[in-house]
Amino acid sequence: MTTRQDVRPAPQPFFRARRSGTATLAAVLAVALTVAGTPEPVSASVPKVAQKWSSLMYHSLTPSPAYLRIRKTLAAQRAALVTQSARVTKGRTAHAAAQAEFATAVTADAAARTRYAIARESLASARNRLAVVSQQRPRNGGAVAGAKVTVTAAAKSVTTSSVEARKAAVALKAAQAAARTATTYLDRTVVAWQRTSAAIRTNQQRLIALDRSAQYAAQAAALSREVVTEVRATFKVADTTSVNGITVHRSVAFSFRRMIADAQADGVALSGGGFRTKKQQIALRKSNGCPDVWTAPPSSCRVPTAIPGRSLHELGLAIDMTSGGRTLTSDSAGFRWLSEHADEYGFVNLPSEPWHWSITGG
Repeated sequence: MTTRQDVRPAPQPFFRARRSGTATLAAVLAVALTVAGTPEPVSASVPKVAQKWSSLMYHSLTPSPAYLRIRKTLAAQRAALVTQSARVTKGRTAHAAAQAEFATAVTADAAARTRYAIARESLASARNRLAVVSQQRPRNGGAVAGAKVTVTAAAKSVTTSSVEARKAAVALKAAQAAARTATTYLDRTVVAWQRTSAAIRTNQQRLIALDRSAQYAAQAAALSREVVTEVRATFKVADTTSVNGITVHRSVAFSFRRMIADAQADGVALSGGGFRTKKQQIALRKSNGCPDVWTAPPSSCRVPTAIPGRSLHELGLAIDMTSGGRTLTSDSAGFRWLSEHADEYGFVNLPSEPWHWSITGG
């Protein structure tokens, strides 16, 4: 149980390297992960179970080298997929245009061939007509002259349509080649896109297989109550350390530092008050109007406050969280962020106090 405290230490820089949950691995876009330092060293007096909790959380929050290599590969593959997708789109546009041009060229070639054939038939008819009128007796000079004019015009039409037919044939050949080129380009870009997509899916599955963060976090959570018991039996103030101005037990320092840094990276500035001595707990009980410092239940105080010797604050295993200098409330951005992410870092909320977070939720 805790009291509302407004603690606002100066912010300190921290390199963000949050592990990604498996639910976000199919997404389109990605961010490379890096190992952010090493866990806070623990003193020899810190119980082994607390050291194990710290080690489990470190491994939960720190991607393995193999995981990082695949993430780096995935980032490159996703970038390549964006480029390949643009090429496929460009290829489909070019292919459609080439096919349309080819279809137009086929139609134009057929029309030109038809005109050329008709012109040749007209020329043959004109020549036959000239032969007929030339052989008629008595000779009709006007008819012969007219037939010759018709033959000349038909011959000219044949020449013109022949040129047009040759041009149409050349255009058809060029359109056909362009269509083949566009088809080849499209096929190649689609195959490349498909291969990269398949490689991304394979690497996503590899990441899922390598991601043991949830297992480590669950194992740490299963030890949390034992950690409290063992730490309470051997606790010394020397077992605490400062994280961004907040005093916590050394065993939770690494995960707490990561949580504060990752929240900051998401635009949520978190701070708070952690460790307090038994003397401070006694003073807090008195100021919160508990009927009796040593025996009255926490709920009997104006603000629920643990009996001295029972508060996790006295072990540095609980923090009263603030944001922007204000105690968290259930509708605050800080509380919403913690509700979604705090368990990744080994912290649990006390339901009756939105600001109170500890490794057991007590």
